[in-house]
Amino acid sequence: MKEKTDKLITLLGLGIAVVCTVLAIVFAMNNGGVKELAAVQANGLFDAVYWILICFVAVAIAAIVFFLVVRLAGKFKEEPGYIKKFLILVAIVVAVVVVSYLLSKGNDVTPALMEKNNISESTSKLIGAACWMVYILVIGAAVSILYTEVAKLFKK
Repeated sequence: MKEKTDKLITLLGLGIAVVCTVLAIVFAMNNGGVKELAAVQANGLFDAVYWILICFVAVAIAAIVFFLVVRLAGKFKEEPGYIKKFLILVAIVVAVVVVSYLLSKGNDVTPALMEKNNISESTSKLIGAACWMVYILVIGAAVSILYTEVAKLFKK
């Protein structure tokens, strides 16, 4: 029964993801000046599509959080040492976010782009922090993969 439930939840999640993707594409295409979407927007249907997209994204996020909490609660009951590992992982993620924010200079977006899109310096700093975070995580993933593969070579 659990396998069927997991499969059903996975298919439901994929369905919501597909609907969200289609709605996001429709929403993004409006900024490109597509004539058909201008007619849809005039009818007010565009606003409905936008809010349906927001609702689907909220449902998807709520489902992710709910099932994450359920799985973690089960894991905490099964393995008492898992809480320590989980807290270490959370501390590492927080450290990466803080280091990324500190490395960001605040001028990561060109002045022309900042003026065009009405981006403040604090928003530019957040954009730079997100870029730094991606760099750190990609490098960390590459190093961990290399370490694992090299360790396997020496164990043989």
